[in-house]
Amino acid sequence: MYWREHDATGCTGVSMTQPDITRISSNTTHSTVPSGISSLGSLPTHHRTEGEILSSPNLKAFSFNELKNATKNFRPDSLLGEGDFGCVFKGWIDETTLAASRPGSGIAVAIKNLKPDGFQGRKDWLTEVNNLGQLSHPNLVLLIGYCTEGENLLLVHEFMPRGSLESHLFRRGPQALTWEIRMKVAVGAAKGLTFLHEAKSQVIYRDFRSAKILLDADYNAKLSYIGLANAGPTRDYDTYVATVFMGVHGYAAPEYIATGELTAKSDVYSFGVVLRELISGRHAMDYSNNGVRCSLVDWAKPHLGNKRKLFSIMDTKLGGQYPQKGAYTVATLALLCLNPEAKVRPKMSEVLVTLEKRC
Repeated sequence: MYWREHDATGCTGVSMTQPDITRISSNTTHSTVPSGISSLGSLPTHHRTEGEILSSPNLKAFSFNELKNATKNFRPDSLLGEGDFGCVFKGWIDETTLAASRPGSGIAVAIKNLKPDGFQGRKDWLTEVNNLGQLSHPNLVLLIGYCTEGENLLLVHEFMPRGSLESHLFRRGPQALTWEIRMKVAVGAAKGLTFLHEAKSQVIYRDFRSAKILLDADYNAKLSYIGLANAGPTRDYDTYVATVFMGVHGYAAPEYIATGELTAKSDVYSFGVVLRELISGRHAMDYSNNGVRCSLVDWAKPHLGNKRKLFSIMDTKLGGQYPQKGAYTVATLALLCLNPEAKVRPKMSEVLVTLEKRC
């Protein structure tokens, strides 16, 4: 058992039940997905070979030179930052032919490469190609194509101009996110997770956190970096997937950490942590107290269920501009998601209904 810290350090370059919370009975047999969240794709139940995955008609196989040209030889000024796989670059792809072209002549894309010495490896790279190559939803980042040439493993995604939710919440910027935008992001992320959980072949995100939520120009949230995503139980009598724990401290559900038992409710717990980040403006793990690690869950829990105490942990960057009733609803919802008992947590579809109705 071990922690998997995804936050990158250095770029390696390209190798050459509350009364106001909507609840749905856990015994219901019909789909709880709200309208508009129906599956637009599903993963096959049989194991797909690498050849089958890479031959998807939805994806384009790029040559390394095409992506090299698209980023002007992976120039430093095209570097967007670090993702789970390695460096992420901005490039330009011709919209008509989907062939690399000179900057300004096509659409902006994000091109990320696998770290040559990274922990993820080809298996996780292939998992992301497999998942995003078959699943399509407005709240999942669109995978356009890939490159697997020699030792180079790269993915080509749609470009998300406003970056990650994490960067907006925790890094200094010109303007803080308003309450309305925060709730828009929460709803969008909940739609993405609901889609994955309710797909014909369930997908468990497994490593959900604010760094994985990317924002387009209009602050629409889309989930990305799902190389760790796991297929849900494949047999009717199974209730969880047994796996080695891989996650980031502060976001992972306690049962997943302790036993490696992974369920969709593990994602729900992580979503609850992100809700707390949206409310408080504080990271899941805080090291500001003389380097001592403090969990946001432990710090905020005494305040979230108390209307009088809640204001004391609200993000000061909001300037008090938020609806008190709505904030309390979200705080109470976060408590439900963070219940230590997985079976008591709501489904993501229930979380989504509450967010859409109350916020």
